[in-house]
Amino acid sequence: MKTTSFWQRMGFHEWFLKREATYDIKQAPPLTADDIYKYIIQKFEDSVKELSFANRIVFFHEYIVCFNEEDYTQFTQNKKGIFGLIVQECVKQFYNILERYNNEGKVVAPSSSKWVFRFAAHPEYLRGDKSVIGKLMPGSIHQKKESLRVTFIPRQTGIAETFDVNPELLDGFIFYSDGYYEIAYDQHFSMHDKAVKNSESKLLARFETIVPDKEFAGKKIEYYMRETDILISGKDEAADKEDVFRIPSEWVNTPHLRVKFNNDDQKFYLASFGEKTLVNENEVVASNTDNPVWVPLPLNSRIVLNGIVGVNIFKS
Repeated sequence: MKTTSFWQRMGFHEWFLKREATYDIKQAPPLTADDIYKYIIQKFEDSVKELSFANRIVFFHEYIVCFNEEDYTQFTQNKKGIFGLIVQECVKQFYNILERYNNEGKVVAPSSSKWVFRFAAHPEYLRGDKSVIGKLMPGSIHQKKESLRVTFIPRQTGIAETFDVNPELLDGFIFYSDGYYEIAYDQHFSMHDKAVKNSESKLLARFETIVPDKEFAGKKIEYYMRETDILISGKDEAADKEDVFRIPSEWVNTPHLRVKFNNDDQKFYLASFGEKTLVNENEVVASNTDNPVWVPLPLNSRIVLNGIVGVNIFKS
C-alpha cells in the first residue's frame, strides 16, 4: 500500500507545492532570524484576532514552526542556539502585546501554564517555505480532541493561507530535540532569559502511548524524558513530578516500570514491577522496586504493559 504524503492527506498537495515552470528555485532568499521572529509575532497576533471574543483575549500557547530541511540545518548547525534567542524575543513581545490589552481593561487569561515552541523540518518543503501550526492548550492529555490550525506561505505566491488540520497529519514532520523550547507563563507579563528551557542538552527520549480507556480512547499521550531515571506508572499514581510518566489507564500498574539512561554507555535500561511487561515481544521478568532487575531497552522499542497498553520509545 502506497503511503501518502502529509500534503496529500491534507488534500491540497498539488495546489500548495506545485512549481512554476519558469521559477528558479535558486532565487529563494535564505531565511533569517528576523524573518522567523516577525512571522511568529504575526501568527500570535492573528491568533488573538481569530480566537478572542467579548472582552476576553485568547491566544495560542504552542507554536510548531516548520521549514525546509536545508533551511532548518542552516539554523541548527551554522547558527546553533539562535532558535533559543528567537523564542526569548518572541515571548517578550507576546507579553508586550498582552500587557497593552490588559491596560485597555481586557481579560487576559491564559489557557495554559506555559509557552511551547517546536521547530521542525519537512522533506516536501522547498527552500524558503515556512509555516506555523498553532495550538491552544499544549501538553494537556485532558483536552478535547480538536483540529489544529496551520498557516502556510508558499514561496511561489508569498500569500498566507490558513487551514484547520487533524493532529494526525503532523506525522509527516520531523522533530528534533534541539528544536523544543518551553517557558512558564508569567501572569505579570515578564520573562527572564533564564526562564527558557531547551531540551537540547536535557531531552533524552520521547515516549508515546494510546490507552484503551474510554476517557482517552484514540488520544496519543506523549512524555518527554529529561531525567536520567524515570518512573512509568498507572492511573492511581499520585506523584506529579517531571520524572514520572503517568499513564491514565487501569491497565497499567502503579508503579509499572523504571527506565534509566546510562551515561557511560549511552544506552537505556528498563526494570519491570508490573504484572506483565513485553519489550519487542520478549517478556521481562518482574522485579522488586527495592531491587530492580535491569534489561536493555533499545530506542524505537515497543513496550506492551499487561498485554493491553503499548508504549513506544523514540529518540528526541
